[in-house]
Amino acid sequence: MPLHHAVLALLTERPSHGYELKVQFEETIGPQWGGLNIGHLYQILERLVRDGYVTRSQVTQADRPDKNLYTLTPAGSAELETWATTAWVRTGGFRDEIFLKLLGAVALGTEALVTLIETQRQTYLSELAGLARQRRAHAGEPLVALLIDAALAHTKADLGLLDSAERHLSPLAAAQSARKPRQPPAPDHLQDGGVVADEGHDLRSGPWSDSA
Repeated sequence: MPLHHAVLALLTERPSHGYELKVQFEETIGPQWGGLNIGHLYQILERLVRDGYVTRSQVTQADRPDKNLYTLTPAGSAELETWATTAWVRTGGFRDEIFLKLLGAVALGTEALVTLIETQRQTYLSELAGLARQRRAHAGEPLVALLIDAALAHTKADLGLLDSAERHLSPLAAAQSARKPRQPPAPDHLQDGGVVADEGHDLRSGPWSDSA
């Protein structure tokens, strides 16, 4: 539950209400993670209250509806410390769609593989340019800059993967192309102009012909 624990981390600063937590999360993590849906955030807070990691109290406001204030509990602090000091282990494997696209391109043959690798390479180069601009814009925000650095490193690794894919998969794609059956020759009545049908009807007089 990484987002649950991120909320606990934000509450170490001070008690906050939901919208404050949303803004604080987005400012702290930056654009690479994406926005935090306020409805999802309130579901997280409800779960944290139920688990005893956070308490909820109402704050009366004179000129607007009362708001809920969320406060970290000792149990929440202990849970955060356990989570934040335990190594992260990848459990889902590497499931980027590019691997499935490579599978499809190899099945189609050399031309498809070359097209995919080149278009994907251009996409990654465009992403790198955008990340470089973000990095300059957030140079003074250490955590945001770190996440952008991770995105840069990941994208550069993806570029290297394309070079590896080209080396390792090109022979497979070439073999697949060689196995594709050649188009059979046209029947005799379609050769030498190839427009007269069996019944003697001249296809050149049809609606898609130049003489129509």
